[in-house]
Amino acid sequence: MQPANTGQEPRTIRIALVEDDAGFADALSHAVLSTPDLRLTGVAGTLAEGLAMLDGSPPDVLLVDLWLPDGAGVDVIRAAVPQWTTCNVMVSINPGDEAHVMRSIKAGASGYLLKDSSPARIVDEIRRVASGGNPVSPIVVRQILTRLRQSGAESSKPKVASAPLLSAREKEVLDLITKGFKAHEIAELMQLSPFTVKTFTRRIYSKLKVTSKAEAIYEARTLGLLSD
Repeated sequence: MQPANTGQEPRTIRIALVEDDAGFADALSHAVLSTPDLRLTGVAGTLAEGLAMLDGSPPDVLLVDLWLPDGAGVDVIRAAVPQWTTCNVMVSINPGDEAHVMRSIKAGASGYLLKDSSPARIVDEIRRVASGGNPVSPIVVRQILTRLRQSGAESSKPKVASAPLLSAREKEVLDLITKGFKAHEIAELMQLSPFTVKTFTRRIYSKLKVTSKAEAIYEARTLGLLSD
């Protein structure tokens, strides 16, 4: 049975992409090209290109990679949300990276899209966020609720001076990591053993709740832990 013809053309959903993963960018492009009501209006592969894209007309959906070669995708989100007020933002992530979505949601993202999604799933999720939906898994919902409960509990406690997140030695190691020094070079500069430097690095990653150098640097800068 044919659907009734209402005489109205389906609304075209305009999509802008900030993504350095060529495989996912190709998959998204093919999914969009094969779907009549979707149109890709802009593509950027770096943080700088993504920020420059904001000078143009806003799309309906902005899809941003969390990790870009020259910075963090969340910086594009923070800049886009107040400038493209009619645009809905999604982040593209690899499976297992759901824990990092919280930062993007706090910055204004409405949900996320897994990079291994099928073309049909990519199209469905884009349509969903364009219509005001929030594609977020139960895992992330639980994280949000946990954060809210913790914030409520903390606000009811008397304020006391908190201990520094990183020790002085840990901050020194992190500063040197940020400057590009390797573990053995940091050991020589600080007159420590390479094993001790690696121990400091593991502690830093654990305290910042990250798993890589790039994440550690970004999180430390966000928290104001690094010297200028």
